[in-house]
Formats: sequence, C-alpha cells, structure tokens
Amino acid sequence: MSLRNRIAFYYTIMTAFLIALVFIILYIMVEKIVYRQFDDEIRKEILEVLSDSQISTDNFQGFASIQNIDDDDHDKHRENDNDNDNKTNNNKKINVDTEFIQLVNSAGQVMNKSASLSWCVLAFQPNQTGTTYFNSNFGDSMVRQAQVPLVNNKGITEGYLIVAVPVKNALIVLHDLQEIFFFSFPIIILTLFILTRLIAGKSIDPIEKVIATAEKMTQTNLDHRIPLPYHHDELYRLSVTINALVTRMQDAFQREKHFTADASHELKTPLAIVKGTLEVLIRKPREREHYEARIQFCLKELNRMAKLIDQLLMLARYESSKMNPHIEKVELSQHIERLIERMLPSATTKEIAITSDQTENTWISADPGMLDMILDNILSNAIKYSPNNSTIAIAVKRKANTIICSISNQGAGIPEEKLNAIFERFYRVDESRNSGTGGFGLGLSIVKKLADLQKIEVSVTSETSKGTTFTLTCQAGEVNR
Repeated sequence: MSLRNRIAFYYTIMTAFLIALVFIILYIMVEKIVYRQFDDEIRKEILEVLSDSQISTDNFQGFASIQNIDDDDHDKHRENDNDNDNKTNNNKKINVDTEFIQLVNSAGQVMNKSASLSWCVLAFQPNQTGTTYFNSNFGDSMVRQAQVPLVNNKGITEGYLIVAVPVKNALIVLHDLQEIFFFSFPIIILTLFILTRLIAGKSIDPIEKVIATAEKMTQTNLDHRIPLPYHHDELYRLSVTINALVTRMQDAFQREKHFTADASHELKTPLAIVKGTLEVLIRKPREREHYEARIQFCLKELNRMAKLIDQLLMLARYESSKMNPHIEKVELSQHIERLIERMLPSATTKEIAITSDQTENTWISADPGMLDMILDNILSNAIKYSPNNSTIAIAVKRKANTIICSISNQGAGIPEEKLNAIFERFYRVDESRNSGTGGFGLGLSIVKKLADLQKIEVSVTSETSKGTTFTLTCQAGEVNR
C-alpha cells in the first residue's frame, strides 16, 4: 500500500470511528429529549387525572371513592374532531392518537379505565414502589406509560394509576433519523477517503521530488541537490537535511579520493627508490662500502615508509572511534622540558635555539602519550621549517581556568588562505608536494585529531616571512574520574 493510501486509510478509519461515535451520541440525546417530553406530558396528564377524579396518591380512599377518570373532560380539545368516529368504531379500532388512563388494584385487576381504551388494557408492572416510566406495545403501536402507586393512609399500596400516550410519531422521527445516519455514514466515509487521498497525494509531492533526485545521485554524480519546497515545513527540513548529508558525502568522497591518491604517491615513492637502488646493485659487483651505503639508504626509505604506515593506521583508528584517551592529571611544563631535551640534537644541527618561558602550576587533564605526540609533531615541524640560526620560542601561561601553550618559529610562514587546510591529511603548503623535509603531510592532521579526543583546542596564526605560532588551549584543574 502506498504512503498516500495508508495516510488516507488510517485517517478515514479514525474519522469513521469519531463520526460513528458522534452519530450514536446524537441519536441517544435526541431519543432522551423525545422521551423526556413524553414524560413531561404524562406527568401533566397524571396531575389532571388526579385532580379531576379526586384521587390522592398518598391517601388513597379506595376505588369506590373515585368519581370519574374518563378523559373526555380534560382532553376534549384533542378529540373533538374524531369523537363521532371513535364512538362508531369503539369496538373495532382503538384511537392511538389520544391519552389512555387505567386504574388497577395491587394484583393488576382493572378497576376502571378511560373510554379511549375500549376493550383493551394497558401493560402492568407489579411490585413497583414509585412512579415508573416505560414503553409498551398497545395494539399495533407503542405507547409511553407511567405507573403511579396509590397508597392509603397506612402506607399500603392498594392500586396503581396508569397513564399512557402514543409515541408513534416520535418513533417515526427516530426511525427516519436512524436511516439518515445509516445511509449517510458510508457516503461520508467514502467521500472523506477520496478527498484525504487527494490531499495526501498533494502533500507528498515534494517527497516524490526527493525520491526522483535521490535516484539520480551516484558516487560520480553528487552535485545534484533536492529542490527546496516553498513552505518551511517538515518536508523543507527533510530536503535541507538530505542536501546537507549529500554535501558531506561529496566532501567525504573527495577527501577519500585525494587521500587515496596521496597515500599511493607517498608509498610508491620509497618503494620505487628502494627498487631502483636494488636493481642498480645487482647489475654488477660493487665494493663493500658502496653496498653498505646503498643498503643504509634503502633502510632509511623503508623506515620512512613504515613511519608513514604507522601514521595512517593511527588516523584510521581515530576515524573508526577505536582510540580512547586515558585522561589523567599531568604537568604540562615537565612534558615540554622533556620534549626540548629530546629535540635539542636536531635543533643544534641547524643551529636553532629553543627558548622556554613557563609559569608554575600548569597541571592539565590529558592523556600523557597523546600529549607527547601532539607536542612532538608541532616542535618537529617548527625545527623542519625554521631557517638556520633562528629561534623557536615556547611559552606556557595560565589564564583563568585554562593553560595556554604556544610554540612559535621564524620560518617562511603560511599564507592566510591556506591556514584552514594545514590540518588535512597529506596537505603541504608547498604546491610541488616536495617531501625533502622528510614529512608526509600527516603530522598536523594527527595533532588535530588527538587534540579533539582530549578536548584540547588547537589554533594557528602565521605571517609570511615572519613565522608561525601554534597555540594549545587546555582546561586546567583536576580530571573527573
């Protein structure tokens, strides 16, 4: 079943239930109002009968005291037009368009009745202690009856006054109302289903456009976007969300494409170098020193490739969310001192001076191993890209509830338009992708991801020909365990 049919079907089912409930409630209310009117009419008739016949319901003097219960005196205004016909056909047909009055004793024996009853009697319900109202059959029609107990001064019920009025016309009205409800119900439901299906179809037209556009999208054709609906409703939000998802997918595919090409290039280069070197070595015998130098060169390239693979594996572990930092309280200044000690030989080779300006109480919450890797990558880059006889400045200071660590070099700097891209994998500011510095373009990408894992903010500022500054902003204080 299609979506529009399901919407129309479920809506119609619920509406049908509500309409049926409304019809039933309306019918019950009308029926109660009709019978309440009859009961009011009967009560008036009872009062007239009791008054005209001089009967008391709570001090009944016996049936011999009854003077008259004929309905001619108090109902002539209802029967003047049919009086002669009633007398002529009294024993043949009963007029059911008037009131009927009957007196019975406690056993149900008829003691007196109105002339309108002729040879018929009204229904009797024994052992009733109060005035009761009920329907009963009278001839071919139905009447509404009231049965009033007649109690003597000793509290004993000696008989009952029964008054009835015909309800034929009311039953006709109620029957017509039933037929109207019965025959109009399926017409209303069918019409409602058709209209709901049309409205649902119109409402889901944007979804059809979403489906049509999505069916055209492939890995090589992700530039299509879903047209946005005019109204800013849920379908508009759905279209915007899908368009944003496709944009992220397109960016991800583009990054993976570049990553594959860059990784292939970075891995192919050392392999080609090693292969070429070994092919040259086996062409003719060489001196031992030459073999040792070439083998050392090959080992250097293989180590370089192994380091690249390790970095790629680390990034893959991060992307698959398998890296869980072990956060603890660490002293940032101590890590920096050990880092300077490790990097001093490399800096001395280029006659680079490393200065340190640190404050006390620089405890932060971080993973010690990941923190060392972050600082190692940043300082290594600073040494690689700093000119000879320059200075690298490391500063650690406290600001409110944060510890700020900055590492500045005096290198060539990074153009402003390229600052946002330096944390991407295999990205190098040098357009020629020259790896002569020994890097792969993965260090800063690793720095960014490891910092994100520890909720450390990494930022960079740079000026061309003046240098670059990397800043780490860490939360100070105890780690939550």
